[in-house]
Amino acid sequence: MSPALLFCILIAYFALLLGVAWATARGANNDSFFIGNKSSNWMLVAFGMVGTTLSGATFISVPGAVGADGFGYAQILIGYVIGYVAVAYLLLPVYYRLRLTSIYHYLDVRLGRRAYQSGAGFFILSRLFGATARLYLVVAVLQAIILDGLGVPFWLTTLVILGMILLYTYQGGVKTIVWTDTLQTTCMLAGLFACVAFLLGRLDLTIPQALQQMQQQGLARVFTHDPNSPGFWLKQVVAGAFIVVTMTGMDQEMMQKTISVKTLGDSQKNLLSLTAVLVVVLGAFLFLGGLLYLYAPVAGVTATGDKIFPAVVMGHLPAAVQIVFLVALISALFPSADGAITALTSTFCIDILGIQRRDDLSEGARVRLRGHVHLAFAVLFLAMVLVFKWVDNPSMIVVILKLASYTYGPLLGLFAFGMMTTRTLQDRLVPAVTVGAPILCALLEYHQHALLGSYRLGLELLIVNGALVFAGLFAISRPATASPAVATVRITNDV
Repeated sequence: MSPALLFCILIAYFALLLGVAWATARGANNDSFFIGNKSSNWMLVAFGMVGTTLSGATFISVPGAVGADGFGYAQILIGYVIGYVAVAYLLLPVYYRLRLTSIYHYLDVRLGRRAYQSGAGFFILSRLFGATARLYLVVAVLQAIILDGLGVPFWLTTLVILGMILLYTYQGGVKTIVWTDTLQTTCMLAGLFACVAFLLGRLDLTIPQALQQMQQQGLARVFTHDPNSPGFWLKQVVAGAFIVVTMTGMDQEMMQKTISVKTLGDSQKNLLSLTAVLVVVLGAFLFLGGLLYLYAPVAGVTATGDKIFPAVVMGHLPAAVQIVFLVALISALFPSADGAITALTSTFCIDILGIQRRDDLSEGARVRLRGHVHLAFAVLFLAMVLVFKWVDNPSMIVVILKLASYTYGPLLGLFAFGMMTTRTLQDRLVPAVTVGAPILCALLEYHQHALLGSYRLGLELLIVNGALVFAGLFAISRPATASPAVATVRITNDV
């Protein structure tokens, strides 16, 4: 299929997004942008969050990793289920009781202003790295299958895509994203299951027969039993749970959609429904990866890792499947980038600039300031994607989870300390603790051969990071002078 035709499909899809944005953003204000006027439908939020949670990294990297790791990602998936239940019943009740717009305001009223700013700052860093890594992966695939053939440079492709995202999120924010994410999740899942069905047909296999062949070739192995391995099953399950607690429950992007639902009960139904759908969808992605590695030798494809899915589809499957793949790929791209830019804008405006506390700003001035911040983050996204282009790691899902271990660890430590103790902090020392813990983790990982012998750190580094922050906060804290009941009243009143 010609790059020009594929490019026309890309433009048509974007036009559809603009139409949805126009229909949903009318009458939008800052409250619409930040939390969707607290009136989002929980079923739409749950379904749309599937696309945000999975992203282009899942679409490309999870099937690609099957060649090296088999179905090992299922170990993390088990942990995800535990993590989502914890978020639904431990964190969401706190957020709703305090009627938060930014979840990091909890850190302000519980631990102090420096803890609040540290939490918001690490979210900005976390989401900036994670979202741009995901964005780079999908832009790189689009560049290879469409834009290189048209002579368009990589930086221009990224610039245009970010411009598209700005156009449909600039006014409506969360109010618009709830609807666009639903559309994009539908397209992404349609592409996933269409590719699975077509590959099964090409291989002339039923699902049980395909699983049997994957098992025979070592592609369907799930559990790693070596305790010293980074992929040891217990490490992966525990890490998966903590990844969800931090990357969903302590992440403003994910929570601002969840708390945009009117009631706590509906918000909990949203997360539990999301969990059930994710189990099915991630299982389908792993199965797709196995099919790709069964089909690749038949088709003479030598690509592996992140390159195998686009190589098989664009080089060996019919035009109709290529169109479905392209639409699904684009649908995987936008939810992870649009929500991230919107959430970063919200956090920076609310938590860093204090836009809602400033009486010197009119509503019009607040909207203009929010627009300038939104634009600035889009420019920063462009710079970060170009950095990832320079790095060009062959498996971005590994990079994303590794970065999360460093940047979400301080959030884990801060929230855990606030919820598990009643102690008060020496506020001015909090930044030193939250910055020092990731540095210690980096030193530990770098010297693990000498310090840990044959043991190899994996995703449990996130837990180690959070524990170091917790210990550091305990060291700079003192017993609370007020009882827990009094402290709770103070938090409620402050909010």
